[in-house]
Formats: sequence, structure tokens, C-alpha cells
Amino acid sequence: MKAFKYILFLVLILIIGLSIYIAVQPNSFEVKRTKTIQAPAAVVYNHVIDLKTWEAWSSWAESDPNLIITLSDQTSGVNGSYSWEDKDGVGTMKTVDAKPNTFIQQEMQFADFPKSDVSWELNTNAEGTTEVTWTIAGNDLPFGFKAFAFISGGMEKQIGPHYERSLNKLDSIIVADMKTFEVKIDGITRHSGGFYLYNTTSCKMDDFKSKMQEMLPKVGDYVKNNNISTAGMPFISYHKWDMQNNSVMFSCCVPISAQVLTTESDILTGQLNPFRAVKTTLKGNYENLKVAWDATMSYIPEHNLEFTETGPMLEVYLTDPMNTPNPKDWTTEIYIAIKE
Repeated sequence: MKAFKYILFLVLILIIGLSIYIAVQPNSFEVKRTKTIQAPAAVVYNHVIDLKTWEAWSSWAESDPNLIITLSDQTSGVNGSYSWEDKDGVGTMKTVDAKPNTFIQQEMQFADFPKSDVSWELNTNAEGTTEVTWTIAGNDLPFGFKAFAFISGGMEKQIGPHYERSLNKLDSIIVADMKTFEVKIDGITRHSGGFYLYNTTSCKMDDFKSKMQEMLPKVGDYVKNNNISTAGMPFISYHKWDMQNNSVMFSCCVPISAQVLTTESDILTGQLNPFRAVKTTLKGNYENLKVAWDATMSYIPEHNLEFTETGPMLEVYLTDPMNTPNPKDWTTEIYIAIKE
């Protein structure tokens, strides 16, 4: 009996000592992880700010197949929220503040524990990637929360690996999403033609992209600086595409509503007459344009249609990448003239 009393006394001392140890632990915590994501900040922001995407890259959802996620009526932007339920209880996440493409502030409530602050900081790197810092922090922690953290090995151990895995998954999902594309051959149509301003050059195929990126803004700036009314989206008109000799001749064009006399020697006015064409639409990155062109070029003979020897071959850019950061959302139309 005396031995039993000693054991109880020792257990009581251990409990008191453990309670004191837990009570004197810091009243706050912070867990932070940083990851460079191979995407522009606007793409990352648009993905993270919409909470309905979280289940796909959440490490917690991946590790617990019984986790139940319930989306609210609003999931995107400030006041967007969702809730989850697992074996440990019910939690909620709500976006309380945001600065587009740079910062997101959220509030997380789990069970009866105090609310935690969750933040995302997005910083653009020189090469166009994004440094993402994901942080969770809490203050004024009650004894029960500190006891829970102690039993689970500490917040750093409990949350850190999940943050690392989630950020890695987020990177993979965003990169894969950016690469998705669709080529649709719309078939025979009639292009209405019209006036356009343009400049022309020829170059090696390897230099085409840089030349186009240099020349097209010059036409756009001329239109803007001279208050000229446009009549559509910019396009490339291909005059010669010589694979054997690795050369291409093309014009960078901006359609205008009426003919104008230009004041610069390298900016000219042209006119397209209406023409019959096969039209193809690419939804996705410009890197997939070759797939779209090849599909269109194959479609014409396969459907007993004939190319016109000097007919227009156009590539029309319906989307401005400056306003549409995710390449999967870029839309390009191809028109190849065919005989009447």
C-alpha cells in the first residue's frame, strides 16, 4: 500500500511538472515555408485566392482520405471560405484581405482553439517565377492549445511538412495547368478583310519570336500615339515560311477601321480583300501554335480543298497576355486562304 502511495505521489509530481512545463511555453507560434513556383505571380495568386482549388494540392487532404471539405457559396476573393472535418474536429478557413498578385491574408479556426493568422506573400523573380512564402501564426495561446501542440510534437513538426508538401503539389499543379491546350478546327469560313497598319521583315526561324515581339509593339504604339481607331485584334501575316532554308517573311499587323496615310517609312497601310479560309482556334500557349498550323495544313487536302498560292495566312491574337497571365487561357485564330 505504501509503495502504491509513492507511485501516485510520483505520478502527481510528474503531472504537475508537465503542467508547469506546458504553461511556461511561449504564448505564440509561427510556422513558415517558402517555395519558388515556376509561374507568374498573377497565375499563382489566381489559383490560391480561390479556395476551391485547395483540395487538389492540400497535403492534409492527400494524407487523409476521410477528410470532408465543404465549400461555401463564395470561395474566391475576400470573404471566400470553406470548412473541413476530420477525426480531430471541424475547422474553417476564410480570406479576410488580399492585394492582387502580391498578398493574401486569411483566418483559420480549428475546433475550439483560438484563431490563427495565415498569410501568403508573392514576390516576382527576375526570370518570371514567383517566390511564395506561406505562414501561419497564433498568439495568446491557452493552456489547452499548448498541451495539444506538446502532445503532437510541436506546431513546427505538425504543420511544417504539410506546408512543404502542399507547396510542392501547388507548383506541379499550376505548371501542368499552364501547359494545357486545345486545338479546334472550326472549318470553312469567310474572312471579312479590311485595312491594317503593318511593318514587315524576314529573318531566321529561330529569331522569329524575338523579331515579332520587337515589331508588333511598334505598330501598336503608332496606332495609340496617333489616336487611330482599331478594328480588331493584332495579327501576323505570313508571306513566306521556308523550312528548308530556315527563313520566314512576315508582317506584324493591327487592323484599323479606315485607310490612313502613315508618317513613318517602316509603318505602312495595307488592305486585305475578303477571302475564303479554313479557320482553326488554339486555346493555350503560343508554343503550341505549330500543332495548330500542322492540323490546319493537313485538314485542307484531307477535305479536298485547295490552297491559294498567294492567299493570306494569318495568325490572330485574341488575348493580351498582359491581361491574361495564364497561357492556357490565351486564344489564337489561324486563317489559311483556300480557293473559292
